[in-house]
Amino acid sequence: MILPIQTGQDNPILKQEAKEVKEITAQIKQLVLDMIETMEANQGVGLAAPQVGQLLQIIIAKPEPNKEALVLINPQIKKTSRKKEIIEEGCLSLPNLSVPVARSVKTIVQGLALNGQPVKIKAKGLLARIIQHEIDHLSGVLIVDKGL
Repeated sequence: MILPIQTGQDNPILKQEAKEVKEITAQIKQLVLDMIETMEANQGVGLAAPQVGQLLQIIIAKPEPNKEALVLINPQIKKTSRKKEIIEEGCLSLPNLSVPVARSVKTIVQGLALNGQPVKIKAKGLLARIIQHEIDHLSGVLIVDKGL
């Protein structure tokens, strides 16, 4: 099911901290499937649960259209490269807006897969950027808060 996307810089849901997912239930699995469908329907490359009105630590990243979406539950950035890159970023929650944002070119992130198994991902390039962007959403941080 395609979910409505929360929009606007002053949207209170987008400014709140997301809560840790304590248990991966059938409802969580359905939310993830709905998030993937919503992201794809809106031509996005990433989505965080707060963007669909759920204050939960869940992110989706899909830098390549023909590959499966990466799902991370309770993601935590463990390490980032010192090297940063400034690139214009957009956001499904801030339509028609793009902001130059400096982000690390590489990152290591840990979290849980949808099956509950721990995962550790070494990401670089666009995937690293998407993960950092979506994890910002879990802390209530938008691109306008990070823009240069």
